[in-house]
Amino acid sequence: MTIKKFQGKTEEEATLKAKQEFGAGTVIMNVKEVKPKGLFKAFKSSTYEVTAAMEEKEKTVLPRAQEVPKPGKIDFSADETIQIPRPELQREEKSANETVIVENLINQTKKDVVENNLEEKLESLQNFLEKKLAPEEPKEEEPEPEPEGEGFKFLKMIYSVLLENEVDEKYVNQIMDEVETVWKNGSSVDHMLSSIYQKMILKFGQPQPIELTENKPKLVFFVGPTGVGKTTTIAKIASRFKVEKGKKVALMTADTYRIAAAEQLRTYANILDTPIKVVYSPDELNDTLKEWKEYDLILVDTAGLSHKNEEQRNDTKNLITGVSEEYEKEIYLVLSATTKYRDLKEISDAYKEDFNFKLIFTKLDETTCYGNILNMKLYTGADLSYVTCGQNVPEDIEIFNMQKNVKILLGGK
Repeated sequence: MTIKKFQGKTEEEATLKAKQEFGAGTVIMNVKEVKPKGLFKAFKSSTYEVTAAMEEKEKTVLPRAQEVPKPGKIDFSADETIQIPRPELQREEKSANETVIVENLINQTKKDVVENNLEEKLESLQNFLEKKLAPEEPKEEEPEPEPEGEGFKFLKMIYSVLLENEVDEKYVNQIMDEVETVWKNGSSVDHMLSSIYQKMILKFGQPQPIELTENKPKLVFFVGPTGVGKTTTIAKIASRFKVEKGKKVALMTADTYRIAAAEQLRTYANILDTPIKVVYSPDELNDTLKEWKEYDLILVDTAGLSHKNEEQRNDTKNLITGVSEEYEKEIYLVLSATTKYRDLKEISDAYKEDFNFKLIFTKLDETTCYGNILNMKLYTGADLSYVTCGQNVPEDIEIFNMQKNVKILLGGK
């Protein structure tokens, strides 16, 4: 019998892991709830541990056939001299033989009893083994008294605020575990707040906006799902570089699925007095780049698509990977701050298969919870760049501000 423990967030998840490894014949021997430990265990979710067993098939050994002696001549002559015993010896031998017969009867009786009770004994043995092999039932622990003091109450409040701002519980626990040492050292509330603030700043990292280089032109692609505001974001960035920095900017669109998208970008191009080109293939894109070799920055709008649409995703991939290596290019994944965290992970996973990207978050004005920005930064490991908070061009865009967002996540304004 093979015994192994499996863990999962739920009892069903742990049981499924056991059945996937052991197969349909899995025997669940014990289920245990593993309660979290540590300073903020009251806020953390329990996990489950399933002890499972798999019966090992015994190999059946077939008895070997006995060899039958070959027939031959039988010698009836005695091997030894035959002697007739005396009467008194016959009586002694008879008594000994009777004793042997009685002992054989007793042994046979015991054997019959053993054979008759074999199944009962096997069942008892199995029950005994299961009790011995099964993990001991955990004793109910008396609840530990909750820590007291102003410092703990403050950390408890910060924990709740981060969860309310939709920071993933996994990352909240990481932050609290890092600050626990500061709390245990008896630091003041101000010191603890400063420590949390600094740790969150480090987790966000320095923003990485578009930087121009001497190698012209700089080619920047914007990818992402439909409706997140890629076209408007491109117009805002183009306006910043052309109007505020005086750079030569051009626009391209590969969004041939929506006529309205191309017309919208063309309207912005006319306002900014910049050239615009609709491209349908990598070859056409490369030919256009040769014509625009004197431009500082070329922004490319791609088709908004579902990350589950593999055909359209491959079209975007072929367009980007088909760019000549002589041009420097960057890719920005545009996400909406209003999208659910689960969907954001699926979107980023789809694009991460093909590209290294930086993150732009839009529609910050349409949500009060900024936790997903930190979640996606830590989940993808990608650099943050810009955030947008409205439709006004070019006002409603800025480089991601770490200090501002950490204050908001901690309950400030």
